[in-house]
Amino acid sequence: MTVKAFLGFPSGFLWGCATAAHQVEGQNNNTWSRWERVPGRVHGNHTADQACEWWAGRWAEDFDRAAALNNNAQRISIEWSRLVPTPDAWDEAAAERYRAMLSGLRDRGMKPMITLHHFTEPLWFADRGGWTMDDAPAHFAYFARRAAETFGDLCDLWCTINEPLVYATQGYLFRRWAPGKSGVRLMRRVVAGLVRSHAAAYYAIKGVQPHASIGYALHYLGLHSHWPQLVNNIGTRALDRFMNLSFTDALMSGVLRLPGGNIPVPNVTGTLDWIGLQFYHEFQAGLNFLKPGSLFLEYGKPRGMVLGPDSWGGINPSALYEAIKRLWSRYQLPIIVTESGVPDPDDHLRPGYIVESVKAMWHAVGYGFPVLGYFFWSLIDNFEWAEGYDPRFNFGLYKVDRETGERTARPSAALYGEICAANGLSTEMVARYAPDLMPKLFPNGKP
Repeated sequence: MTVKAFLGFPSGFLWGCATAAHQVEGQNNNTWSRWERVPGRVHGNHTADQACEWWAGRWAEDFDRAAALNNNAQRISIEWSRLVPTPDAWDEAAAERYRAMLSGLRDRGMKPMITLHHFTEPLWFADRGGWTMDDAPAHFAYFARRAAETFGDLCDLWCTINEPLVYATQGYLFRRWAPGKSGVRLMRRVVAGLVRSHAAAYYAIKGVQPHASIGYALHYLGLHSHWPQLVNNIGTRALDRFMNLSFTDALMSGVLRLPGGNIPVPNVTGTLDWIGLQFYHEFQAGLNFLKPGSLFLEYGKPRGMVLGPDSWGGINPSALYEAIKRLWSRYQLPIIVTESGVPDPDDHLRPGYIVESVKAMWHAVGYGFPVLGYFFWSLIDNFEWAEGYDPRFNFGLYKVDRETGERTARPSAALYGEICAANGLSTEMVARYAPDLMPKLFPNGKP
């Protein structure tokens, strides 16, 4: 008997892709531009000077590709250093180019989501102390207010900060990312500054655009304990509270609970309209008393799971459901999956990853959890931070030839396009693109 089922989503559900300015634009001059020019910091000593040439105009053809995939939304970021090249300035030429991009999305039937901070800052901001400055929230609020004034007629969906805990740990604890500093006290100050700055940006945008919908993007780590679990459960719970809960908890309670003690953060409660969930992978975690620089915590690959490239975690997209369930139960706020994807240059894992992720979201929606949209990472292969253009970290639905810039659709692009067009997932799609998953996703002929 042929199984036929359709997993449909509510009308108005957002289907799109996500990109970040520094990773696709090229021609930037920000903290990462300076960082990547020092040999040894990025795989192959690659730089984002060219990236995917969006600043040179190739955004238009890539937006055409997103429209061809039946996307009805798109998450992009705007580069702070372009728009505010010096304190209190506003670059009208850069603003006009971003207006063209946002208009281009709307002309193609896509709702824009703007991310204000996606791992990069102006050099003047960083050189004055960055997020540790007392007036960091005021600087970020200025950027947010001018952005709302300039782009508010084109966009009412805003993401303030992308993955603040990833940014803080990679750049201020592990020294893998710009600015390459290390120290628990410094990292704590940075996270507190990011919490305050999110709230400041929220108030700034609402002051211009009261109807705006504003959230931030949380990188949610799936975590399991190393053996022996009795000991390592302590470390796993601590890492979970730190990475998965501390930032949102602070915005709900006004207290930032971090290793080393609590930090009061006044005037931040009530500054969250939705939570952006970014779910990629799972890890085993635990305690390691030989690693004080990582707060005595560590995580590594879990066993018995399909893995991506070295340093990437275990792939378990069906666990997206549990992440959604937990966030809704804890915070009672709508959820947008602002990133989800897998590094897979040969497109062996991506089709299955997509259908399992969509099934997990459908499961969550069926239980009444308010999931509003899904943004796949990423539309095209791009500059992947410390991994540069390492092909093992190709996330795109479209492959990008680094020599010619030519874009080529991977098979998963057609799959995602069908899902977006149908506003759901059918058994026919699974049978064509990921047939091995039919028994798992539709056991006994049922979803």
